Amino acid sequence: MAKNILHMFSSLKHMSPFDVNMALDAGFDSVTSYGSVTLDEITPLIQDAMFSRSPRDAARTCIFFGGKDAGLALDMMERLKATLLKPFEISSFADPAGSFTSAAAMVACVEKILKQKKGRTLADMKILIFGATGVVGYASGVIAALEGADVTLAGHDGRERVQAKANDIKKRFGVAVRAVDASAPAKLLEVLVGAEIVFCAAAAGVQVLSAPTLASAKSLIVAADVNAVQPAGIEGLQLMDNGVELPGGILGIGPLAIGDVKYKTESGLFRRLATSTTHLAIDFRDAFALAREIV
Repeated sequence: MAKNILHMFSSLKHMSPFDVNMALDAGFDSVTSYGSVTLDEITPLIQDAMFSRSPRDAARTCIFFGGKDAGLALDMMERLKATLLKPFEISSFADPAGSFTSAAAMVACVEKILKQKKGRTLADMKILIFGATGVVGYASGVIAALEGADVTLAGHDGRERVQAKANDIKKRFGVAVRAVDASAPAKLLEVLVGAEIVFCAAAAGVQVLSAPTLASAKSLIVAADVNAVQPAGIEGLQLMDNGVELPGGILGIGPLAIGDVKYKTESGLFRRLATSTTHLAIDFRDAFALAREIV
């Protein structure tokens, strides 16, 4: 039987060891990483991977897109799809910086707690995202918006960069999200008014919401944070909190509760890729569907 081969592409100098380890543990026979890969290099790389094996082994040849740029990883995946020729259709999986599986896990955890404790869905919920220019914030915004939520991206350094992300989301996925300036304490308090859910996806060790700020958010129902490095992104939120009430009755979801679902989601998708006998193309939508099952 032909071996299961995974080629891992990153726009950064190195592929993440985290993803390499998970891929091997999921059952791939061979994993090879490629760093500093550009979009223009995707077509020849895919052609080499695609035409070097019999069509009957096409599904055993897989491509993973890493890096830290969600838009670029999606562009690379689209370039792969445009390059494929039947019957040499190889499989692919995009999860830059683990962002698609992390975002899927965060949204799925919030959705479950929201349904269990408030009897509500994500549809029409007012969601405010901090760290929205990063890959996890971007991906969580897309997932939530596609579920019908009213999504706002908050910029810690002004509105310009988050507006660019909002424009990109509209162009790629046809859903509208707002962008706001949260660069000063007064502006932060202002953007929290009316927010019902907060996704915190800021850089590790950056506290976004202090206890007094959180206490001022009277409309807030759920607050989730993916930052496991102290200080917590949300003051008072514990690592394993999963629906625990914070002061003011806000339901908190901590980074390790989200991380457990993220790990199982990424591992499950790698296993799906490694064992499939048919062509697959896996992105954040597949990650969210699996995370929903896991929670």
